[in-house]
Amino acid sequence: MMSGKIELSYQFVHYGKELDPVKDTLVLDVGMKTVPGVIDHHHPDAERECTASLIAKSPHLVLDHIKREEIQRKARLRIITHRFPDFDALSSTYLTLKLLEKGIVDSSMEKIARYAKLVDSASLPREIDLPSTPYSILRALFKRIRKDEEAANLERANEGLSFMNFLYSKSEEGYDIIQNRLLFSGIERYERAMRDVEDDYFNYLSDLNQSQKVILLLPLSTAKGKKKVDGFIIKNPKSFLLKEWAHRDRENSLLKEGFTFLMTNFRNKRYILGVDPEKGVNLRGLGDLLNQIEVKKREGAGRPLKFRWYDGNCPFFNYRIIDSPQDNTSLHHEEVFDAILHFSQSLGK
Repeated sequence: MMSGKIELSYQFVHYGKELDPVKDTLVLDVGMKTVPGVIDHHHPDAERECTASLIAKSPHLVLDHIKREEIQRKARLRIITHRFPDFDALSSTYLTLKLLEKGIVDSSMEKIARYAKLVDSASLPREIDLPSTPYSILRALFKRIRKDEEAANLERANEGLSFMNFLYSKSEEGYDIIQNRLLFSGIERYERAMRDVEDDYFNYLSDLNQSQKVILLLPLSTAKGKKKVDGFIIKNPKSFLLKEWAHRDRENSLLKEGFTFLMTNFRNKRYILGVDPEKGVNLRGLGDLLNQIEVKKREGAGRPLKFRWYDGNCPFFNYRIIDSPQDNTSLHHEEVFDAILHFSQSLGK
């Protein structure tokens, strides 16, 4: 695979994998450290940045490890990132290649990095037109990929780099890239993706009818105390933009403020729990509780604990997201939900 004059190869690894710098290789959005050659923000010592914004802010993390003259001579580079690469992984890959090409971070690269930070922190403005924002369009393009995992990873990488190059080119022409229907008009595949996003709202409404709605107490993020919020519990959601629709759904949320907390269950194997960063709450302590229950459950089944629940312990997420173990949790849906209720009720005592 070629990007400009550089021949790219990829390795896709599990989330949370610890990695060290390797010659002629850049580790992006994974690795559990932030040093030249390994640029990740999912660890407690990271800055309050996503990987793309880290590159824009500190280009030496790339340039101190990969010398431009060497890479131009060898014309080969390996990128290691996580499986099913997302907007941050792909934008950071693109920014890395652009940085190696230009040697500087220009204004269009900074725009992409700032946008990636909004996306990765789930902080896109609630009033934004979802069908015409790049994040939603790329998600819709990914939704159409029907391949085995390794092939899907590579197609996502190729699609992502092409899409980021499109955004960069349009930014250089002076266009706004945060939301802009005109930007994607006349390009059939992008227009189709926008229609897919519009249709996804009806998938959300279907998910809403199948969901369980609860009121929870959650701890405040920046002060002592707790706050009452809406919760949305769903198994196997159809909507690929569920989080975005739910956060802005004031009509159907019980407190009429949009759903702050989401628990998504994917085929009883993977659970993702998260909160809206705008609401000033987090889930600090819930990850520890789930890990305690997980250990007991596995001990009873003779199944060793190789991987823990990820609890969002980094400055960027600040305990706002929880993801189940890489080898799938031993807990059932009801056990995860009961842990959430117990966590919430303990805050009320």
